[in-house]
Amino acid sequence: MFYLTGEYSHQMDTKNRIRIPNKLKGEEKALFFAKGPNSCIYVYYEEAFQELCRKIEENNKLTDERQRKAVRIFEKSAFHIEGDGQGRMVLPVLLKEHAKIDRELVICGAGTHIEIWAKEVYDKYFEGEEESFDDMFNILGI
Repeated sequence: MFYLTGEYSHQMDTKNRIRIPNKLKGEEKALFFAKGPNSCIYVYYEEAFQELCRKIEENNKLTDERQRKAVRIFEKSAFHIEGDGQGRMVLPVLLKEHAKIDRELVICGAGTHIEIWAKEVYDKYFEGEEESFDDMFNILGI
């Protein structure tokens, strides 16, 4: 598995198709898309998605209703999406609405997964990032 990094501006076309940037592309023709926190979309390559599912299963207590509901909410938002011959992937309406994506979007590497954000949501979330970079870096504990 590789570590995904970087930030890329893109646009969704009128048929809800997007392209994963070449620098974030692996060999797989299909990826797993799911709702992520902060109104973004998480995208996983198969190996990372299987690892995530394994962790969810290990941590899920069948007797805890909140955990069961959280698992169900996440899992029903996950889609296995294949690219077409030109590498475009159709973004499901459920995920497009969750992420508030109209046309402009930002795709970024986030370690084990990729994140897709509506540009406006992304810009607002990271507003003031330069002023707080040192504080945020210190939180990393490295």
